[in-house]
Parts: sequence; structure tokens; C-alpha cells
Amino acid sequence: MKKFNILAAVLMAGSLAFPACEKQDNSPVMQEPTVFVLNTPAYVNTTYDLENSTSLELTCSQPDYGFTAAVTYQVEVSLTDDWTDPETTYAVLGTTYNTARINVDAADLAASLTALSGKDESEFPFITEVYVRLRASLTVSGKGEIVSNVVVLPNVRVHYALPPVNAPEEMFINGQCNGWDWGASFKMVDVWTNSADNGNDGSSRTFWRIAWMPADGGFKINSAKSWNGDEVGFAGASVTDNANAGISASDDGNFVVANEGWYLIVVNISVSGRDLVYNVTFNEPAVYLIGLSAPSGTWDILEENRFEVPAAADGMFKSPALAADLAGTDEDGCFRACIKLDGQEWWHTEFMVFDGVLKFRSTGGDQDRVGGKAGQSLYINFTDETGDIK
Repeated sequence: MKKFNILAAVLMAGSLAFPACEKQDNSPVMQEPTVFVLNTPAYVNTTYDLENSTSLELTCSQPDYGFTAAVTYQVEVSLTDDWTDPETTYAVLGTTYNTARINVDAADLAASLTALSGKDESEFPFITEVYVRLRASLTVSGKGEIVSNVVVLPNVRVHYALPPVNAPEEMFINGQCNGWDWGASFKMVDVWTNSADNGNDGSSRTFWRIAWMPADGGFKINSAKSWNGDEVGFAGASVTDNANAGISASDDGNFVVANEGWYLIVVNISVSGRDLVYNVTFNEPAVYLIGLSAPSGTWDILEENRFEVPAAADGMFKSPALAADLAGTDEDGCFRACIKLDGQEWWHTEFMVFDGVLKFRSTGGDQDRVGGKAGQSLYINFTDETGDIK
């Protein structure tokens, strides 16, 4: 009996002791690193010719985070050893790396150094000192950021490596005509020659839009549907008024139309050096039938083929009536419509209505054929891009 009591006491004591044992946390604790070393390349005194190289190898020691960790490295370069402004005094290369042996893309490095130099293209190539450092942080969390020492590369040959400047591929109108809402902005229409597939090299593009402009209505244009700093107003363009629109500049730099009404707005953007040159032209909103659907029955843009222009913002443009039935089975026996632009063929600006929707040929191929009956007209609403044949 005595032995039993002793054994029970021991077991009870043991069971009471077990809950008191807490699970140990063996998770590593990050320490903020204080040293991060970028090594001087073995051939630092040779000339690094970026034009005839694929990469520049850098090595470093991983910052001491207290444990082995996945680290992300980014390369920063300067021409002056000034690290105060990442826009003007130094550049952060776009590629990131996850090993301590880094092969910096020579083309990326050359482009960054070209931009930092501020030199004209005629001043390239040149040989210069380049200051390099790395920035490291933990890959998972982004914490533990630290900058390395600076290494000087005394002889780097930099060729002109900025990417070419191209005319934008899209253009939008935003103003009182659409409630100053970029979401509802008017997308301008490409001419057929805007596409690279059609021979465009990016040095010039032309866009057009038929739009109702309210009296004293202001607007700006942009290649993006946002206030991103690239929007263009009156001071940023050469303006030609062929339609008595009364174009001027508002106090905040908008284009302003004095006389309300419909206008054919044409925007041509060309490249001059590294600058974009904007030419904005206001023309009368002339829309034409062409081919067998036109009263002339020819492929010429003539006044007798011109649509009637509505008097109100919600009105429909109305074509001349068909003189005979059109089967819509071939390119001759169908409705075809366009606007006229200097330097462009009529089919570069072609459009048609399909099941009530206005669609532009733009940079694409021939549109499907649409027929009609004698006496019918083509009606188009250029604001909401709808239409009808009746």
C-alpha cells in the first residue's frame, strides 16, 4: 500500500510538470545589417566597352541578417558619385538579382548612363568614370534594406543608347464635351498608315475624330486616359483653324472652342530629335459616301456625296439617298463612307455601321460589306458611335 501511494505521487507530480513545459520558438530573428560589401572587380582598370559587351560582372558579400536569407539586389550607378536624386544624379537599373554574383546587362547600363549624361547624341561615345553601388533587401518582406560601399570603374566607354522616341499609338480627347471624365473620353481614330504592319516607322502618326464642341468648351489631348503629365493643351501644339471654330487658350492651358458645333479634329504627332511635335487642325465635319453607294457613282471624294450635318449634339449625320439597290456582296455593291484627310487615301479613313454600331477600319483590312435599298440613307451618331441604314 505504501509503495502504491509513492508511485501515485510520482506520477501525479510528473503530470503536473508536463503542462509547464512550453514549446520553444526556433524561428530565426532578423538583425539589421550594418555592413554590405561590393567587391572591386578584378579587371577594374581595363576599359569596359558597353557597346561591345553583353554584361558587367559584379560580386558582393550577402548582408548579415543573422541567418541565411533570400536577398534581392539592385544596381545603382552615378557619373558624379552624387546619390541625392535618383532622377538626375544617379540611376537605379530596372533588373533585380537574387545572387551575390551579378551580371549587369551592358545595354541597360549604357541606357542609364546615356540618360544621366545629358549629352547630345553627337557627343557619343565617350569614356568616363562610373560609380556603382548595390542596394539589398530581404526578398520576402523587403525589410533590412542596406546600401553597399561605392566602387569606381575608371574607364567605361558609353555609346548613345537611349531607346528611340516614337509617336504615341493612341490619342484621346477629354474636356467639357465629355464632362472632363477620362473614362468617357473620346478615343481618336487611327488612319490606316499608323500601323507598323502598314509601313509606319513610329516617326509620325495621325488621328482624327468628329466631335461636337460646346461654346467656350475646353479640352486637352493625351495618349493615355489619365492626368499623367503628358496631356497637351493649346501651348503644346501648333493649331490650325480651318472651320472658324475660334480656337484659343484658357487660363489653365486648355484648347478652347468659341463657336459650338461639329468639327473634324485632326491630330498629327511627329518626332523631332527626342521631342514630340503636335499639330492640331480643326476642319469642317465633312463625311462622304464613295463608290457605287455615292451619287457620283465614283471613287472620288466629291461635294455631291457629302452627308448632311446635324444641328445638335445628339443629331445624326445623314448620307445622300441610294439611287439603286446595293446587294452588299462585293466592294462595289455596298455602302462605303469616309472622311477626307490631306496625304491619306479615302480608305485610310473608312468606316461603316454594323448592326447599329459604328466601326472604323482604322489600321485594319477591308471591312465587311453592307448593302441597302434604293432611297435608303446611312445615319451616323459620332458621339456614341452608333448608326442605322433606313
